[in-house]
Amino acid sequence: MKTKQNLNEIKQYTTKELEEHIGDDQVLLVRQRLNHAISSLENPMQLRHLRRRVARMLTELRMRDINEQTKNISDGKKS
Repeated sequence: MKTKQNLNEIKQYTTKELEEHIGDDQVLLVRQRLNHAISSLENPMQLRHLRRRVARMLTELRMRDINEQTKNISDGKKS
């Protein structure tokens, strides 16, 4: 399943790589939206796939942030 591959690929990125990919894909998404508004894209489903990819990466980044906060809180209670 392609989504599983993408998800596993996203999880293997470092946080810095993830932030870079998010930025790049967000810029690409804006460009494709503008191009689509001017003239139809060859495959308009690209917008959906790109939007969902950005969402998956943002979700992974948020999960890492929450895990880090949880780890810091639990470490603070043990001290």
